[in-house]
Amino acid sequence: MAQGEASAAVSEARQWGRLMEMASFGAIPGDGVNRACLTPLDRAARRRLIGWAQAAGASISIDDAANLWLRRDGTDPTAAPVLTGSHMDTQPNGGRFDGMYGVIAGLEALSALADAGTVCRRPIEVVAWTNEEGGRFAPGCMGSMSWAGLHPLSAWADVTDPDGVRFAGALAEHLADEADLPRRPLGSKPHAYVEAHIEQGPRLEAEGVDIGVVTGIQGSRWFTVTLSGETAHAGTTPLALRRDAVQDMVRAIGALNALMHDPKDVLRFTVGRILVEPNTSNSVPSKASFTVDFRHPDPAVLLARGDAIPGVVQAAVRDAGVAVHENFHVLPLQFDPAVVGAVEAAAAAEGVSALRLPSGAFHDAQFVAAVCPTGMIFVPCRNGVSHNPAEYATPAHLAAGTRVLTHTLVELAT
Repeated sequence: MAQGEASAAVSEARQWGRLMEMASFGAIPGDGVNRACLTPLDRAARRRLIGWAQAAGASISIDDAANLWLRRDGTDPTAAPVLTGSHMDTQPNGGRFDGMYGVIAGLEALSALADAGTVCRRPIEVVAWTNEEGGRFAPGCMGSMSWAGLHPLSAWADVTDPDGVRFAGALAEHLADEADLPRRPLGSKPHAYVEAHIEQGPRLEAEGVDIGVVTGIQGSRWFTVTLSGETAHAGTTPLALRRDAVQDMVRAIGALNALMHDPKDVLRFTVGRILVEPNTSNSVPSKASFTVDFRHPDPAVLLARGDAIPGVVQAAVRDAGVAVHENFHVLPLQFDPAVVGAVEAAAAAEGVSALRLPSGAFHDAQFVAAVCPTGMIFVPCRNGVSHNPAEYATPAHLAAGTRVLTHTLVELAT
């Protein structure tokens, strides 16, 4: 059986070695990785990936968003390909497996197919999506969203990183560095997409399950709230006369905490980034801004409470001017039942335990699903920790996930 022959050729040692080598590009203390998108470190890691892919017989191309494509041809050149992949960029204080595992698992699937001599009817392509994390340029998933036609690349041209570098400039520099690679059009119509990823949560490990069969992804809304007050001397200005932006920020966050209260602890609400001006110890702050990351699996809750955020902030502040900008909005998604079923069947065929569960984090798969049938495979990660140098998954769990991925890809590509 082609699926079993190919999955049996998955090498746990080869995959682990490649993951550890990739972790050296941007390594930080504590086994972490800081590898931002569209940087020299990113390009160096991509070149290493390209070398491995070419050794496995894959052809290479990039598109206008710098999404990187590795292709193993099938017997039918007219057939729509089956895709897999993830991303190579990390959070500034990230780990070795988030994103990169999905790319290396896809590469390992191609290597296993080559080793087993398995050729499917459909081509199989591995894609490394650009800027999934949004750690350098926000929002994340720019590569997959532009590929899916949900937003043009021009929409983010003027987005800047913390050093003031424009996204358009960084992308142009990156594409110039990879001008030797064949260019392909942005967008396509694949047969299916399957993304492998660490769970980034505790359920699989807690329940002793090998594989997560992902049923969908909860919705997300991101906001930036900016409060404008007036700078004054901290030692001489009476409190009653101040327009203190930080004090109003505290009031606003308190009101949002009340809005987002959920006794069932399903809702996710995070204030993750705060900026203050002039940010000196003896001046009344004239400006404060903070981000809101709000997520929920129920679209009704996501819409109602998200829509309430501007009014709640406005009602809470006392002295400052208020501006609320929504940066990101995506509704909850249910994955295609046929792909979910194929992953579940592959796990059973590979003799590993599996559990259906939703994803709390968003992934490129959330946007690919607008174009083709899509699903995901999760593997356990220690203590559910992610976006942290302590992020860890065992070689055995990662290999099991890749065997299920390979089995699923061959099934879909037959």
